[in-house]
Amino acid sequence: MNSGDSTFRKPDMAANTVKEQQEIYDPSDRYEIIDGVRYDLKPSPLVDHQVLIGGLYTALHRTCQPNGIILFAPMDVYLDDNNIIQPDVIFILNKNAGIITRKRIEGAPDLLVEILSPSTANRDKIRKKALYERFGLKEYWIADPVHHTIDRFVLEQDKLQLRGVYGEGDTLTSELFACVSIDMTALFAPLARFQDME
Repeated sequence: MNSGDSTFRKPDMAANTVKEQQEIYDPSDRYEIIDGVRYDLKPSPLVDHQVLIGGLYTALHRTCQPNGIILFAPMDVYLDDNNIIQPDVIFILNKNAGIITRKRIEGAPDLLVEILSPSTANRDKIRKKALYERFGLKEYWIADPVHHTIDRFVLEQDKLQLRGVYGEGDTLTSELFACVSIDMTALFAPLARFQDME
């Protein structure tokens, strides 16, 4: 989950109580675990980040809802005990709905989207991309709210390969998910009103 400032530290005893902590959602104690390292997430994301999550969710839901389920953060995706993440947007095809439990997703979804922020960009582009490759994620999008682009990666020979960079004026589509059709100009247009804000 990309939500502004974050810090990381080696997991302590608290990291070993993730299962117990999932019973109650506490927005002041949001974190991810990647390769056994706990990354604390700032409780309140930036407005443009949230607007972009809403836009992506709406665009996917409009065309892909019959094909699967679309979720947005905060929602735990449990890959194993050392890797529990909160992607910004999650798409799971109907045929793979068995990974959905009442409390979390258990296994790799079909498509994940991360929205960049200054403090999480490195993690999203490097650590999470490598993690998603290891767990067989089929498609990964990295959305940039500053430059108004989405990098689309597709799993090929166990590597997430860049298949396209989409910006304003483009329509984002996917050969893996025929339902995907996102007007990039319309997606990023609402962000203009927040560009000059402090």
